[in-house]
Amino acid sequence: MITADELRQAALSLPEAVERETWGHPTFRVRNKMFAALADDGSQASVKATRQEQEALLAAAPETFGVPAYVGRHGWVSIQLATADPAEVRELLTEAWRQTAPKRLVASFDATAVGGRGSMPAWLPDPARFR
Repeated sequence: MITADELRQAALSLPEAVERETWGHPTFRVRNKMFAALADDGSQASVKATRQEQEALLAAAPETFGVPAYVGRHGWVSIQLATADPAEVRELLTEAWRQTAPKRLVASFDATAVGGRGSMPAWLPDPARFR
């Protein structure tokens, strides 16, 4: 289980990430492009993903992952926070940020990491898992 506050903290720990209320609930953006959203009651979130990632997540844990309305056809996944693994959610947030952020910002993030994978907190697993 991951709480809404933990998800918020993980999203905002990414470079230039900001929170903005849109459509009545929190969204997380990098340079005005959305990479994640949180339900207003904090029970679920949606994160940007590829269609392949979406398919794999749905097959692996259908009780946790789903296809959100409107953006699901683009690969986004919905996450039931009560049944989600915190490390996996943080990994998905980082990958969503990487897909959304400008290439130069991602390159700068990668260059500052120990081992060349961004200045991710120690609790974040390797995001290459979904590549």
